Amino acid sequence: MPINELRAIATFAKAVELGSLRQAALSQGVSPQAASQAVAHLEQHLGVRLLHRTTRSLALTEEGQRFLQDTQPALAALDRALNLARDSREGIAGPLRIVGPKSCFAPVLMPLLDEFCRLHPGIVPDVRLDDGIGNWVLDRVDAGFRIGASPDESVIGRRLFPVQLIVCAAPQYLQRHGVPRSLDELAAHRCSMFRHAATDTVMPWYLPVDGELTHRYLQPALSTNDAELELHAVLAGQVLGQLSNICAAAHIRAGRLVPVLLEHVSEHIGLHVYYGSRDALPRRVRAFIDLAVQRLQDCPDYLLTMEELERAAAAGAAALSGG
Repeated sequence: MPINELRAIATFAKAVELGSLRQAALSQGVSPQAASQAVAHLEQHLGVRLLHRTTRSLALTEEGQRFLQDTQPALAALDRALNLARDSREGIAGPLRIVGPKSCFAPVLMPLLDEFCRLHPGIVPDVRLDDGIGNWVLDRVDAGFRIGASPDESVIGRRLFPVQLIVCAAPQYLQRHGVPRSLDELAAHRCSMFRHAATDTVMPWYLPVDGELTHRYLQPALSTNDAELELHAVLAGQVLGQLSNICAAAHIRAGRLVPVLLEHVSEHIGLHVYYGSRDALPRRVRAFIDLAVQRLQDCPDYLLTMEELERAAAAGAAALSGG
């Protein structure tokens, strides 16, 4: 049904309720002339007279009485639906559909989600972590997190922090195999390679060289499509890996991993939060996005400064030499 017909029916019902087209016009924020024309067009569309109108009063015709009885339940249901929609936009409660990468992202998302749910107990999170790219409209996503460029030009993205790719190893690996001093020496090492879950292709290591981003495919001692498994393999001393700061920062700070080849740390991609519109966002979605930006934008928990990396590398070298 065209929106003009709905407005005309609502004007007709309000005029009967208030006993005056002028009062109906005032309650709906339109001119008396517009209200009168709306009802006249409705009568013309239906081919029947709904109201007997004089300058001082109006009364329902028999056809108008039947039409009012038939339309009142639908108008009441529509009014309830409009109120629910307004409440969901204004209230911080209800379902919150979130998508994000599967690779090592749960430790980033869960503290944020825990804080948000404690602030707003009426929130019901619906979270899907998947390294593939879905359809935002069909999946009815409220907010999404992605590493790299936006998967959809129709959504709005905000960069939260750079994703650093750091070549690192456990101390026991370096004791057995030595510390690589150049990229050419990587060929002699047991390297892990990440297999993209969505495309099933083995990804290269992305390495800046003289200010240019290069990519290098290495003979894998381990390949996997699971970033947590790769992390644990590196922690166990099985392989040398290029890990993201999301996975590795806490382990580097604790001395469980030692960064190497620091001149080749890459920051060419970032973690972004995405949402569908700047306007008409439900309040719960806006509040979640605001909290995500507040807590995660350039968050020092995940960002390693060059000074930190150099200290960690020096501590690892001292431990290897027994100093």
